[in-house]
Amino acid sequence: MARRHGVSDEVLATLDDQENCPVTEAEKAALRFAERMTSEAGGVGAEGVDELRAHFDEAQIVELACVVGLFNYLNRFAEALGMWPTRVGEGGPDEG
Repeated sequence: MARRHGVSDEVLATLDDQENCPVTEAEKAALRFAERMTSEAGGVGAEGVDELRAHFDEAQIVELACVVGLFNYLNRFAEALGMWPTRVGEGGPDEG
């Protein structure tokens, strides 16, 4: 899906090395926030939010937190129920 939205292979290959990933400083801050929120939500703290404020307004920060939280919820829900994505030919919604 990321490739369909213009994310390069180089970015995808270096997402785990956020400091060297070829994205903007704002995107790096968002990636750090998402990682902290995912691994230790209570550890984000004022410092983590302040880092975002250098690049985003309050509404954008709330939206970012909502998106990260939603995907964390969906992943945990799917894992708890053993739900895994289907591949082409395995009966996904486009195969009516």
